[in-house]
Amino acid sequence: MKKLLLVLVVTAQFFACNSKKSEKVVETEDVEMNSNVSDQATIYKGVIPCADCEGIETVLKIYEGDGTIESHKFELSSTYQGKVPKKEFTEKGNFNLERGLEDDADGTIYVLNWDKPQAQQIYYGSYSNNREKIYLLDNRKIIKSDLNYSLTIIH
Repeated sequence: MKKLLLVLVVTAQFFACNSKKSEKVVETEDVEMNSNVSDQATIYKGVIPCADCEGIETVLKIYEGDGTIESHKFELSSTYQGKVPKKEFTEKGNFNLERGLEDDADGTIYVLNWDKPQAQQIYYGSYSNNREKIYLLDNRKIIKSDLNYSLTIIH
C-alpha cells in the first residue's frame, strides 16, 4: 500500500511536469487565515527532485498561531524549474503535529491537510537534533534516496 501511494504521487508529479498547457497554473484552496493566526511564520525552502524538470522549488510556511490546533495553518508553494510556461502551485490548509520520526521519539511530523482524506495529506518531518531541516516524507517515513528531499529553514 505504501509503495502504491508513492508510485501514485510520483506518477502525478511526472504528469504535472509533462503537461503542455500554455497558461500559468495556480491551484489554491482557500483557508481562512483569521486574526488568531500569528503573522509570524517558520519558512522552509529548498529544491526537491523532479522527474523531467530541473527541480521543484518548494517553500513551506508554517503558521502556528496561538498554539491551538485551530490556529495551525500552512502554505505550500511549488514552482517547477526549467518548464515553459512556468508552472506554479500553491496550497493552503490546516496542519497537525505528531511526535516521533522513525527512531527519534522527539522528532516531529507535520501532517498537512490533516483534516482531509489521507490521500490529500502531505507529510514533512524533522529530527529533534536538527530542527533547521525538514524532510518530505512518504507515509510518515523518510524517503530513502540519494536525491535531496529536504527543505532548510530560512526564517
